[in-house]
Amino acid sequence: MTAVSAPKGKTNKLGLEKTAYRGLESTLCNGCGHDSISSRIIDACFELSIPSERVAKFSGIGCSSKSPAYFLSRSHGFNSLHGRMPAVATGAVMANRTLIGIGVSGDGDTGSIGIGQFKHLIRRNVPMVYIIENNGVYGLTKGQFSATADMGQELKHAGVNELPPIDLCLEALAANCGFVARSFAGDPKQVTTLVKAALSYKGTAVIDIISPCVTFNDRDESTKSYSWGKSHAERIIDATFIPYYEEITVDYEPDVATEVELHDGSHIVLKKLGREHDSTNRLAAIQLLEEAKAKQQFITGLIYIDEHRADLRDIERLPETPLAHLPESSLRPSKDSLAKLMEAMK
Repeated sequence: MTAVSAPKGKTNKLGLEKTAYRGLESTLCNGCGHDSISSRIIDACFELSIPSERVAKFSGIGCSSKSPAYFLSRSHGFNSLHGRMPAVATGAVMANRTLIGIGVSGDGDTGSIGIGQFKHLIRRNVPMVYIIENNGVYGLTKGQFSATADMGQELKHAGVNELPPIDLCLEALAANCGFVARSFAGDPKQVTTLVKAALSYKGTAVIDIISPCVTFNDRDESTKSYSWGKSHAERIIDATFIPYYEEITVDYEPDVATEVELHDGSHIVLKKLGREHDSTNRLAAIQLLEEAKAKQQFITGLIYIDEHRADLRDIERLPETPLAHLPESSLRPSKDSLAKLMEAMK
């Protein structure tokens, strides 16, 4: 009797099924938005045919920082200290330029203890994707308010928040980030498109994703809840991502769509929805976020992109050969050169 093998699933250009991009089983609460984001990262890397072994995942402390364990199990990973993920990520992607960096942080990890490292990572334009899983609370330590919590919000164990929230997209723009986007964990198509575009961007790509905490902060009046996100989300851009290995064909009228070529030859087509917004205009992006904050609107999509800014590897003139692969003879100064240097300092 001939055995019948199970049918194979869809494969990408590497011949891999999507299951090859999965990680461990999640231990987060059922319905957590973070798990949805992990699934979108899996989708994006599968569809772009990115080898997991080329990816380095970074995180700090918090529920969000557990997420890298749940996707791309064959990739590299480093779970750092609270707020210190950017420093570790900078060292890794500078030492080995072949790595694709994906950092996953939370609103506390980024907006509170890590705000300084976040700003300097962007200032240096470290080439990596920086995903903020934003839920407005410290879920891992039982629901205290984070720096992005709504002013006047009341939680059972935390009381009333009397401080205004930090807008992490505005903070990114203030630090001259060249790729700034916002999305909602409950919008899988948009999240996947933005992650794919971010992975093809050369520099720091920040995506602030509202990711409701179903245990501590899923109240209807919270701007970080599922119900609020679904009822208030307003897309400014309908984005279509076209990978570099596909034929680039765009059939849009010039006055309703903008085509942006990314560094690896891929394209993202931006179609305006409902309002006029130029995603290549930094001042317009800042104004958009300020107006949205005043009106309590939930703006999603690609808020700003600058495809011309040099990343830190170019600024530091790193060689094509990764520093991690160079022999000791190329990295260590000779005894004579050190002696000359010391003599010059006398």
